[in-house]
Amino acid sequence: MSTSPEYATFHFHALHHADQPLLLPNAWDVISAVALAGAGYAAVGTTSLGVAAAHGYRDGRGLAETRDATVALALRLNGRLSCPYTIDVEGGFGGDAGQVGDLAAELAEAGAAGLNLEDGLPGGEGLQDPVRQAAAITAVKERAPGLFLNARIDTHWLADSPPPLSVTLERAETYLTAGADGIFVPGVIADEDVSVLVAEIPAPVNILFAPGRHTVSRLADLGVRRISTGSLLFRTALQATLTAADAIRTGRRPDDAAGAGGAGGEVLGYGDVQRLVGEE
Repeated sequence: MSTSPEYATFHFHALHHADQPLLLPNAWDVISAVALAGAGYAAVGTTSLGVAAAHGYRDGRGLAETRDATVALALRLNGRLSCPYTIDVEGGFGGDAGQVGDLAAELAEAGAAGLNLEDGLPGGEGLQDPVRQAAAITAVKERAPGLFLNARIDTHWLADSPPPLSVTLERAETYLTAGADGIFVPGVIADEDVSVLVAEIPAPVNILFAPGRHTVSRLADLGVRRISTGSLLFRTALQATLTAADAIRTGRRPDDAAGAGGAGGEVLGYGDVQRLVGEE
């Protein structure tokens, strides 16, 4: 494909309306992004957990240091990939609507084709006021109109008792009116809930892949247009590193131990990685 920014953004938008859903693997550094693009994926995203943790920071805290690392990664990816890339910016790293718009402009200049903007408050302290979130979305589209803005709704993310889907749908309507191009609802697992989201949201719906609960073919049948791996690949790689190191220490062949973790076994959870990083 052409490497021009204009074509990349046009192509990335089109991938959300193709015959098959966009399977979006999420990278955390240059080499993981290059490897995924080289493996033939139509687009590559970044994972905020992977980027933050790789630099020694906790995810979802709105830290200026994580913002800097995120923008730096976007800049390093410019011209390196054979496919479009989209950047996870948490909730905008604590900025107001104008600052989030500035961030979007930086990412567009860096060659990104899209961004993922969540409405969860830093530190897991609930949800952003939807009117305030809508203002940030509008600012993004004003400063970087070509970017595919994936509006993440955190009503079900890390929630023991999520609210009714009607709450999610109300936020989706608000965000689409503000200019969002797609809606992402991580944490939704059940087929029935996915079906409701797809039927009621007049835009591409993005679901976070849940190992053992989802298959790409089933999500495609339900009408999902984008399937993200989130931090799964990063956590799997970290688990595989621990598994291989332990195999060497105990005298086993690393490839014999692969089934014990990483490649098909248990992987580190999101909270496990946050605890490893520790407090800021």
